[in-house]
Amino acid sequence: MKKEITVGAAELKWDLETGEVLFDGGDVVFFWTSAMETFFDTIREITGTEATDLVLETTGFRQGIVVGEGFRELKNIDASNVVEWISNTYAPAGWGKVEIVEMDIEQYTFTMHIQDDWEFKMNQLNRKGTKGIFVPSHYAGVLTGLFGQNFWYRTIRYQNDEQPYSIVEYYPSDVTVQQNIRELARRQEDQQIRQLEEMVNEKTDMLQKLVRELSSPVIPVLEGIIVVPMIGSYDEDRTEDLINNTLNELPKHKAEFLLLDLTGLNRNISEHTAQLIDKLAAAARLLGTETILVGVSPELAMIITRTMQDLSKFETLQSLQHGIYYALGRSGRSISPKNK
Repeated sequence: MKKEITVGAAELKWDLETGEVLFDGGDVVFFWTSAMETFFDTIREITGTEATDLVLETTGFRQGIVVGEGFRELKNIDASNVVEWISNTYAPAGWGKVEIVEMDIEQYTFTMHIQDDWEFKMNQLNRKGTKGIFVPSHYAGVLTGLFGQNFWYRTIRYQNDEQPYSIVEYYPSDVTVQQNIRELARRQEDQQIRQLEEMVNEKTDMLQKLVRELSSPVIPVLEGIIVVPMIGSYDEDRTEDLINNTLNELPKHKAEFLLLDLTGLNRNISEHTAQLIDKLAAAARLLGTETILVGVSPELAMIITRTMQDLSKFETLQSLQHGIYYALGRSGRSISPKNK
């Protein structure tokens, strides 16, 4: 059925069979879908796709409730005349063709065919394949307003170049837009937490790497003499780093003497630390490097004699300076003051 009317100089035509509305020969929907597309694109740019879809769904649903409640009061719409009312109301408004093809009055379930609605036309402008959200959720709101109970929807098929219309099922449901909003907020919060955890883990790894590099320095002081300061306490990871770093550097510097500086060790030196020193010295010996313990204070010497007698086999000196002089003497060298 086609209707025509002229208002002023503008000619309007309705085709209620297809739901098409023409304004001076052109689709009336295209006069405002471009503006709506800009509006939706702006939301998507600011909030992201997931949040935009929720905005469209929530807005469509809530607008539908207003329409449904209004027509229920004005037209006394119920299950007996809803099929005719849906089609006759939305087609003249430029919403395309919508038809309730299946209805179960006892279960209050509806199946709609939605064809050439304004959202589909808008999505076809520049984003082929974008799924409709606003219009299907709008009809869920309409049914909710008409019947006074919450409806939700499930899109079975979307309109595309091969399929002439979308198929959407509607049914009573406990799903609400408020729940969907809360779920999105939780998902976004979880995502932010995951991002923070990843950032913390990344920074922690960087810090641990830096700590390992700083806690196991190998310092070449003179030809054939290197110093390794031991600082703090040593767990399994630090022990492995210290041994690996030191043994890798010994051949590079052709080290004859390894000075382990114990000045920075904690007072509560453990048996594990003693085993570390012994193990490192034994490995260095295999590479032709002699180990000398320096920085042994009187207090540390007392601790060593009480708890780490095995370290008495090493040459021990009070300061790093003494250790360097000792190593030079062992290699037949000395430091002489500069002649003036």
